[in-house]
Amino acid sequence: MRNKILFIVSILGLTAGLLSAVLLAVRAKPLPPVFTPAQNPYDQGIYANGILESEQANGENINLYPEVPGTVTQVLVREGQTVSRGAALVQIEDSVQRATAAQQQAQADAAQALLEELRAQPRPETLEVSLAQLTFAQANLKTSTDELAKQQESHAKDPRSVSRLVLDDAANAVRVAKANLAVAQRQLDLVKAGAWIYDLRNQEAQLEALTKSAAAAQALLAKYVIRAPVDGVILSVPAAVGSFVSPQGTVETYTQAATPVVVMGTPQEHLAVRCYVDEILISKLPVLEQIEATMFLRGTDVRVPLEFVRVQPYVSPKIELSNERTERVDLRVLPLVFRFKKPDLAIYPGQLVDVYIKSK
Repeated sequence: MRNKILFIVSILGLTAGLLSAVLLAVRAKPLPPVFTPAQNPYDQGIYANGILESEQANGENINLYPEVPGTVTQVLVREGQTVSRGAALVQIEDSVQRATAAQQQAQADAAQALLEELRAQPRPETLEVSLAQLTFAQANLKTSTDELAKQQESHAKDPRSVSRLVLDDAANAVRVAKANLAVAQRQLDLVKAGAWIYDLRNQEAQLEALTKSAAAAQALLAKYVIRAPVDGVILSVPAAVGSFVSPQGTVETYTQAATPVVVMGTPQEHLAVRCYVDEILISKLPVLEQIEATMFLRGTDVRVPLEFVRVQPYVSPKIELSNERTERVDLRVLPLVFRFKKPDLAIYPGQLVDVYIKSK
């Protein structure tokens, strides 16, 4: 009985081993690719990585940074929104600068008022006072002159009737009255002359300085609003209400790197593609006027013919790494820029594409 059980177990083990060998020997069918890789459309073609960007005469996209630091109080646009040149995009807290600008403007207004006051001299009221003082001095002189004449006449008739002291006092009174009259006349002339030319020039200079100071404060206040420099599309707004921004930008939440407060692109009827040609393939590029290239959208079978725009004549380090072990770390590339009309597909600036350039 025991031998019979061992025989059955052995048969089962042998069967299981054979079955396992058969199953393991069968290869599983490979999964189909997610998308068909781009094929070189040219007999002789150069491959290059490309990145989509806004079409513009120079640069990639428009990175906007504030000229003043502060806390964001309003984000006035949304990503994907079309804006016109001069449109307000982001508002930075400006209460201190607004108060400073108001103070500078008030000082300029005060200087303007003082200058107008100097130009309006003499005041009619001041002129009337000076005329009254002149009339009073004239009357005082007449009184003193008449008194001296009476004393002299009396002394001439009878020297004993008027003492020498009285005559001297009367004569002195006349001299004092004449001096007062001269002072009153000069005071009237001074009032009629108005403000001194040097006072006017000094006040004009003060007004100019304060006006420019107020204009500078107002110009600085305007910088607390980030505005669109051109017509375009908002691509990215990393800043949020309450976040701190500075001329270095703002801190991106996930990478903790400094990024622009707003990234803009030009109107997207056309897009540009910037591709990077390996330095060892530069010699295979054809004459620039004869460059022919095709772009492939990754994940699709869509191919788009490209129109050559320009070459950036500066070989720079590669920025798009493939992380392959065979890739040269010190690889340098030559940027070429093409343009194309945006197809009826969901494509966006920043998207990576495959580009083939027909070589000579």
